Amino acid sequence: MFTRIFTSALFAGAAAGLIAGLLQLFFVQPVLLHAELYESGQLVHFGGSAVSAIQEVPGFDFTRDGLSIVFTIAVYIAFALLLVTAMAFAAERGHALSARKGLLWGAAGFVAVVMAPGFSLAPEVPGVAAAELADRQIWWFATVISGVVAMWMLAFGRHWAAWGAAIVLLLAPHVIGAPEPAEFAGLAPTEIGALFAARAFGVSFAAWVLLGLFAAHFWQSAESRTTD
Repeated sequence: MFTRIFTSALFAGAAAGLIAGLLQLFFVQPVLLHAELYESGQLVHFGGSAVSAIQEVPGFDFTRDGLSIVFTIAVYIAFALLLVTAMAFAAERGHALSARKGLLWGAAGFVAVVMAPGFSLAPEVPGVAAAELADRQIWWFATVISGVVAMWMLAFGRHWAAWGAAIVLLLAPHVIGAPEPAEFAGLAPTEIGALFAARAFGVSFAAWVLLGLFAAHFWQSAESRTTD
């Protein structure tokens, strides 16, 4: 069982992580590098003053961008280990797995790990004001854990009490509130921050859905090999 989980997660995470890394290089990194020009002072934005929205950013750097892709693959392998373990746990209890359900698993993972915390603690570009890192990390982990439990209860709960508890778990961190800075300030234009958050969410959604699909595929492939 462990070997099947590990190999399925390894292949699924590597495939989804590679795609996510390439999407980030193409869609997210240019926005991030543009924001860094403001953080470093190479570009300056003053309130209502107009600045060019088109800026040259550094091109492909083999070391920087290659390591970024490798790190992204490692992160998605870790996510895949958690996802495939949960899939195996559900399968042991009679919940059949298919490609379509794999997509749903991936979407649920996106909601729990990305959308739930990002609803109040959105991805940020460099140079913007933020609360203390430790406070944000604690809130993020608590929100992800409550999101994971909520997704499980929504999927496998058998009565309204479980579904109601799941909704409470999803809402509670946001009712409590995410840590916020004492003052709002930022060097980069707000348009760049909005574009960065939107693209980060979009890439993450695509990667998580593919992760669920790949995880289901490789899990079923491993199952067919063991039954042959």
